[in-house]
Amino acid sequence: MNDSPTTSGRGYSIGGHAFTAAKARAGLHLVATPIGNLADITLRALETLAGVDTVLCEDTRLTGRLMQRYGLRAPLRPYHDHNAASVRPAILDALAAGASFALVSDAGTPLVSDPGYRLVTEAIARAVPVEAVPGASAVLTGLCVSGLPSDRFLFAGFLPQKQAARRAMLEELKRLRATLIVFDTAPRLAASLADVAAVLGDRPLAVARELTKLHEEVLRGTTAEVAAMIAGRERLKGEICLLIGPPRESPQAGADAIDAALVEAMADASLNEAAALVAKRFGLRKRDVYARGLALKR
Repeated sequence: MNDSPTTSGRGYSIGGHAFTAAKARAGLHLVATPIGNLADITLRALETLAGVDTVLCEDTRLTGRLMQRYGLRAPLRPYHDHNAASVRPAILDALAAGASFALVSDAGTPLVSDPGYRLVTEAIARAVPVEAVPGASAVLTGLCVSGLPSDRFLFAGFLPQKQAARRAMLEELKRLRATLIVFDTAPRLAASLADVAAVLGDRPLAVARELTKLHEEVLRGTTAEVAAMIAGRERLKGEICLLIGPPRESPQAGADAIDAALVEAMADASLNEAAALVAKRFGLRKRDVYARGLALKR
């Protein structure tokens, strides 16, 4: 699979069968690892992890299990949010001198809500080769099983811990006509669903929990329906991928309907207040509705 003619003497094993890996090309290799089921590793990922000089990982214990499962013997080196700034210069110097490093996250594709962005950008700035070894992704796995529109979607990272920040983020994404994908923690899920209902309304959504693992589960329904399912649980555990459907298409309001609503609103409120109410009701810009109200008054 790797077209380098030189072998490193390293290898890997699958089901008791041993394979020899070619020495990896010099540079930084971004290797996707399983998000749960260790059998989801790709053959190219195994060959890359066997052929590099060093594997950079968030947690050597977690990555160590994967390495042990497949007989991988490349040395592991911690690279995470807490030590990245201090160890990155030495890694970049080694890469510039011709070393080969693999960067992995605890699960899934590196750089997706994981450290590594700065390392990649600085490696590119120093003309170090950077290549991706694609594989498992909780974002795409969750989207596939959600039953929600997949032609247009946005991954927005982790939902904030605090309610105010969480609602502000949802407000920012409110009008986007795409399936929204976020990560969340099980203990916060009920509060997050309440905020989704308050800001986005009762949309179709899916909670994908423990994807590819033994207790994988996908809860589908409207915001209210899924919240009711969660409320009936004694305790929810596991990694959560929350997928929220796009806003429902609303029929375009005609000029007569807008005018009638304005006249009714202005009977009990000022033009400014009436314009705000009608703009919100029909999803219009307030200044446009205000101008229409002025024309009606004349």
